[in-house]
Amino acid sequence: MMLKRIALVTGGIGGIGTAVCMELVNQGRLVIAGHIPEEEEVAELWQSELQADGYAVELAAGDVADYDSAGKMIERITTRFGTIQILVNCAGITRDAFLAKMDPDDWNAVINTNLNSVFNVTRQVIPGMMAAGFGRIVNISSVNGQKGQFGQTNYSAAKAGMHGFTMALAQEGARKGVTVNSVSPGYVETRMTAAVNKDILNAIIKTIPMGRLATTREIAQVVGFLCLDETSYVTGANLPVNGGLYMS
Repeated sequence: MMLKRIALVTGGIGGIGTAVCMELVNQGRLVIAGHIPEEEEVAELWQSELQADGYAVELAAGDVADYDSAGKMIERITTRFGTIQILVNCAGITRDAFLAKMDPDDWNAVINTNLNSVFNVTRQVIPGMMAAGFGRIVNISSVNGQKGQFGQTNYSAAKAGMHGFTMALAQEGARKGVTVNSVSPGYVETRMTAAVNKDILNAIIKTIPMGRLATTREIAQVVGFLCLDETSYVTGANLPVNGGLYMS
């Protein structure tokens, strides 16, 4: 019988985060969805809706862009449940603009939320994983971290940095039973893409060889694969899930 390992999914109440939480529950994990404190009411509604569908997911509030706030969140989790053994860094935002017109606040917001958060959370869970001799860390990067994207220097830089972090930490964790990998989704059916102008969205879809967006479940299943106990010899890898949009 698979152990009830403790999994934290940052940005867990978002589109991809929700699907990842559900996938990990299906694996038999004790799953905790991280969210910013300002979204407490939204998170509680999200939790009740998942519960009605048969998915029991705990909640943890914290600002992962802030080291101390992330640390307090992790401390509360470990005090209540024990050592975090699976971490999915899924928190992310966009603040798109041409670099010539990008406000420094928009640069910093994206770097802090999408990249610095990976350090802020992972730094505070990796010692427990190494001491336990088991850990699974999956960082949600992006196709745009691989190929770049017009108007997204901040986002592309952050997502590319996530995989650099992944490869370096994978080497540190390899002999301790801790695997570190990244997943790079292409365009996915989420609230964010639903808000895009239909003509623009259709133009994007035409560039995807599969001719459609990914579902959040398709992303989550790849993340789930990397979180399995049995996936113990895959580390430092980046798995693209982009429908053939970018091949390397």
